[in-house]
Amino acid sequence: MNKVSNSEREVTGILFICMGNICRSPLAEGIFQHKLSECGLQDQYIVDSAGTGDWHAGDLADPRMRATALRHGIDLKSRARQVNTSDFVRFDMLLAMDRNNYLHLSDMAQDEGQKERVHMMRAFDSDAKKDLDVPDPYFGGDKGFEDVFHMLNRSCERLLNFLENK
Repeated sequence: MNKVSNSEREVTGILFICMGNICRSPLAEGIFQHKLSECGLQDQYIVDSAGTGDWHAGDLADPRMRATALRHGIDLKSRARQVNTSDFVRFDMLLAMDRNNYLHLSDMAQDEGQKERVHMMRAFDSDAKKDLDVPDPYFGGDKGFEDVFHMLNRSCERLLNFLENK
């Protein structure tokens, strides 16, 4: 991995990506940062989120997603931005929320090494079975937001275990 040097060990860059960067990816960013803080690992990782599109650039996460996160003790403060080619240099792992995000990122990658950094987020979810998409809750009700929280919480837990036990 292309890690940034830190005083004790190298820092790992993790980028979560969805379509607009207002629902799934900011939630994954918030959950992962929360888990890092609980373990005292926040200084060992650079964590961010982005969208494949720029429709919501500069906006906070969707209010329904922020409310869902707050119910679980997580405050989503990041602002939406669009993924760009420099993210393939800055981050070691780019985690796509669905197949369309994955294909978009794979197309953006400038070489095979960059393509190898792109992963499906639910590949780390033990409940995912064959469906690796995190559904977009944007047009659904509260249950969809809660379901996405649990999917991403499981995925972030296993992602952190994977990274810390390599």
